[in-house]
Amino acid sequence: MLALIAGTGGLPGELVRHLDARPIICALEQFPPEDLAVDMPFRLETFGTLLAALRERGVSEICMAGAIRRPDIDPSLIDSATVPLVPILQKALLAGDDGALRGVIGILEQAGIRVRAAHHLAPDLLPPAGCRTTRQPDDRARADVRRAVEVVSAMSAADIGQACAVKAGQALAIESIYGTDWMLATLAQRPDPGQGGVFYKAPKSDQDLRVDLPTIGLGTIRAAAEAGLDGLAIAAGGVIILDEAAVIAECDRLGLFLWVCERDG
Repeated sequence: MLALIAGTGGLPGELVRHLDARPIICALEQFPPEDLAVDMPFRLETFGTLLAALRERGVSEICMAGAIRRPDIDPSLIDSATVPLVPILQKALLAGDDGALRGVIGILEQAGIRVRAAHHLAPDLLPPAGCRTTRQPDDRARADVRRAVEVVSAMSAADIGQACAVKAGQALAIESIYGTDWMLATLAQRPDPGQGGVFYKAPKSDQDLRVDLPTIGLGTIRAAAEAGLDGLAIAAGGVIILDEAAVIAECDRLGLFLWVCERDG
């Protein structure tokens, strides 16, 4: 049996719509999904109890999908089943985003629960390589994407983010803890709006692709247009498109390209 630890954003609901059978939906009380009914809400302070309850219900696989911010911890709420996990959770929370996810994966695997990737459960979530929009990237855009690949690779080493915007070989903005939407919103306020550039997104180089695979959706496309960019590129096999047909249609309406490219640009 499959359980889904659902975060915020459109991915959890999109994943459930792709599955033949509805999984058990779990979610942190502080960050429930927007469009799914939660079967088993939990706090990190009661994570051990959640694992025990899942095993009792016959859960052997878990998928983690959606955005989850680090919750505030109330030590007085830590229950007896979670106490043995506290050292692991503490170390994970201090290890950056990737370290935190690896810590949780380790706890799940030690409990005998297999961690499944969203795109393995629903392969259609990952788009094929190529550019299916009406507008295609020209030579200048392709050169900027190659530069953006280098920028995101350098960001990966510092565990900074998964996206950037580049124009004429120069980084206009990089994704930080505030996320892609914030980065694009800052670009919309630049002194030369409408002057071009490309957006690029990819998973971090050492990222465990079973969890936290980056996503884009209609909001990303509209924000890129408002920022005055010429188009978007994403790493083939590494970025999920939510509602792909609608995203391509929106790119065509706004005059943007969307290029699913190999890592070498």
